[in-house]
Amino acid sequence: MTRTLLVAGTASHVGKSTVAAGLCRALSDRGVRVAPFKAQNMSNNARAVSRSTDPTEFGEIGVSQYVQARAARVEATTDMNPVLLKPRGNGESQLVIDGEAVGNVGAGEYYEEGWKRAREAARAAHARLAAEFDVIVAEGAGSIAEINLAHRDLANVETVRFSDAAVLLLVDIERGGAFASLYGTLELVPEGVQERVIGAAITKFRGNPSLLEPGIEEIEERTGVAVLAVLPYDDPGLPEEDSVSLPAAGETRVYGDSSGVRVAVPRLSRISNFTDLEPLARMSGVAVVYGPPETVLEEADAVVLPGTKNTVDDLRELHRAGFGERLKNVSGPVVGLCGGYQMLGERITNAAIEGTGDESEIEGFGLLPVETRFSHEKQVERVERELRGVGPLAGARGRVSGYEIHMGETRLTAPIQRPFEDEGAATDRVLGTYLHDLFENRIAREAFLDRVFESADRERPAPEERESPYDRAAALVTDHLALDALSFPEI
Repeated sequence: MTRTLLVAGTASHVGKSTVAAGLCRALSDRGVRVAPFKAQNMSNNARAVSRSTDPTEFGEIGVSQYVQARAARVEATTDMNPVLLKPRGNGESQLVIDGEAVGNVGAGEYYEEGWKRAREAARAAHARLAAEFDVIVAEGAGSIAEINLAHRDLANVETVRFSDAAVLLLVDIERGGAFASLYGTLELVPEGVQERVIGAAITKFRGNPSLLEPGIEEIEERTGVAVLAVLPYDDPGLPEEDSVSLPAAGETRVYGDSSGVRVAVPRLSRISNFTDLEPLARMSGVAVVYGPPETVLEEADAVVLPGTKNTVDDLRELHRAGFGERLKNVSGPVVGLCGGYQMLGERITNAAIEGTGDESEIEGFGLLPVETRFSHEKQVERVERELRGVGPLAGARGRVSGYEIHMGETRLTAPIQRPFEDEGAATDRVLGTYLHDLFENRIAREAFLDRVFESADRERPAPEERESPYDRAAALVTDHLALDALSFPEI
């Protein structure tokens, strides 16, 4: 019989994604057939995967379930995240069901008209996974005790109900008030859910765990729920699920080696798939700097324009900030990914489809001789391409893989180098492509960084070998949490 474990939380950002990934890898290490699941996700970080109902087609899921599938050593499918909401701004999100975008909805409209369809899709997806796997590690969303949403909480309460899941409840002690949060959550969860809680885990603890023992003893006595683990503060290096980890508008944050070459990334209001930059931040001698468009290009050795859920409105903001003129003065390499590629072109036409205004055309930054025309059709697919090694990727040749998720078609307005067969465009300094996960490919990443260090006239340090983030996540869990406490008969 398939068992489902819901990794739930007392709040957002308490470590659910990391613990779920660690459990997937730990169970896989023990020979258990395990799959990740999140009934409903809200994230602009998505991946293209096979659609469960038609493996010849592709659909979108949130990045966390893609990562957890890799941790579990199984192929990711749309069943692992059957409902995805991708925020577009102004209280509206694109609704993706079973990997397919079905329209844009406001919160009220979704709960009034779309939620029942979403619940049925989630229930059916879970049933298909249950027919194939021994264990399903489900990830909750936000707090499991949002009493205003309890009757329509698809990722938490409804998942428990239709899957008969056991619940592991996480509480982040770094936020403060962990015991009060744990106690209050257990008091407020709906009837029938508290009985499914098999234990709790305290996350992100710094210091000697023995200091928590008096509190743990009392909370166990008050609630009858055992605290199964105290997990130390650690970042295994898994891709982030959403922009909570990025600096707020107007702030600057450095990821990686703060003394290294600076790869500048404008903090777009509607940024998406920023995990494209994480492979660079993991490299020695490299700093990925997110910051406001007005200042982020200062002392930049290179620039990457990331993806965006709304190219037109983010492009308008960048124009108002004078970003384009400053970008032309950057001497290092410039790469645009997906929406960033569209921005680097001469213009975007049919712009009202994507943006919130009624303009039919908006100027790009004019660094590449390309033009993008928006349409309602969305392209989602996994791809492999032959890298020709031109422009900022000069010298790199070989097969690269990634995925595309975008609206609009981009065409050349003048002859120019193509980095990937018939896709993308490049000058000696500037490159644009729709290929997400570009820098996950070693040959592309190394070529780009070689060019950045050369342009900055700095010696590049030797690359460091790092432990797999999936194995680190598994160790974080198994070093502090006994898997047999989770009552899985297969272990």
